Amino acid sequence: MIINTGQRTDIPAFYAEWFAIRLREGFVLVRNPYNPKRVARYRLNPDVVDIISFCTKNPEPMLQYMDLLRPFHQLWHVTITPYGKEIEPRVPDKRQVLDTFRRLSEQVGPECMVWRYDPIFISETYSVDRHIRAFAYMAEALEGYTHTAVISFIDLYEKTRRNFPEAKPVREEEQLALGRAFVETGRQYGMTIRPCAEGDELQQFGADCSGCNTVFMYERALGQRLKVPGFAPARKACACYLGGDIGAYNTCGHLCRYCYANYDAATVRMNMARHYPASPLLVGDLMPDDEVYDAKQESWIDPQISMFV
Repeated sequence: MIINTGQRTDIPAFYAEWFAIRLREGFVLVRNPYNPKRVARYRLNPDVVDIISFCTKNPEPMLQYMDLLRPFHQLWHVTITPYGKEIEPRVPDKRQVLDTFRRLSEQVGPECMVWRYDPIFISETYSVDRHIRAFAYMAEALEGYTHTAVISFIDLYEKTRRNFPEAKPVREEEQLALGRAFVETGRQYGMTIRPCAEGDELQQFGADCSGCNTVFMYERALGQRLKVPGFAPARKACACYLGGDIGAYNTCGHLCRYCYANYDAATVRMNMARHYPASPLLVGDLMPDDEVYDAKQESWIDPQISMFV
C-alpha cells in the first residue's frame, strides 16, 4: 500500500520529529476528518508499505532522520515557487529549499523527486514574464536532480477566496503562454512538465497530461509494478492515487495564503499547540470513546519482472 503524508499538511517541515518516533514505534494513528471518533491504525512496516509519498515545501527537517526512512521506498514532491513572504509567510528562502532538494535527491535519486511549481497565480507582482524567468532559474538549479516538474493554476476554493480575496483565475491565454514556455524550459533541463488536474490543453506543447501523483509515478520511483485497488479520484480531472493519508487538516504552519488545507491561521495555531511528538496522533491524543481499528494493509507490488528493472 501507499502511505501519503502530504495532502492535509506538511509533515517534513513541521512534524519531522513526530514522524521519526512513529517510524521507530512502527505505527501511526489517524483520526478520520469527517468522523472524528473513528481512528485508523496504520503499520509503518516496509512489508506492507510499498512506498511513502511526501509533499512538502521544506524537507530539510526530515534529512536528519533519513536512516529511519531508508528501509522504505519514497516519492518526494517538493514545492518551490517564486512567491515572497507576503504570500508564503513561513516558507524558507527558496535558495535554501533548492539546496535541500539537491541534497535529498542525492540520497533517494532523481526518479524519486518531483518539483512542484504550484499553484500559479498572476498578479501585478507575479506576472507571466516573472513566472517564466523564475521557472527557468529554478529548473537550471535542479537540472539532473529531478526529471519531473508539476504545475497547476490556482483554484479558488472557498478557503482560498476567504484567505486570499485578491486572487483571480488565470486566464486561458496566460495558461497557454506559461505552459508553452515551461515545456520548452523543461526540455532544456531534462524535465517533463506534468500539469495537475488541468485537462489536456498543454499536451499540444509536449506536456504529459496524465496526472502528477499517479500509479505510474509510484512505479517509476519503486522500479516495480503495482497492482493497486480501484479508486475514486479526489476531484474531477484528478488522476492522483493518494493512498492512506496520515496528516490532519488545519495543521500546516506555512500559512500560505492560497492554501487549500487550512481554514484560517487561528485554527492552525490552536491545532499546532495540541501537537505532542510522543502522541501516536498528529494532533492531540486518544480519547476514551475513540474507536480504533486496524487499516487494511497489504503490499501491492507485482512480483513479476517489471519493465522498470
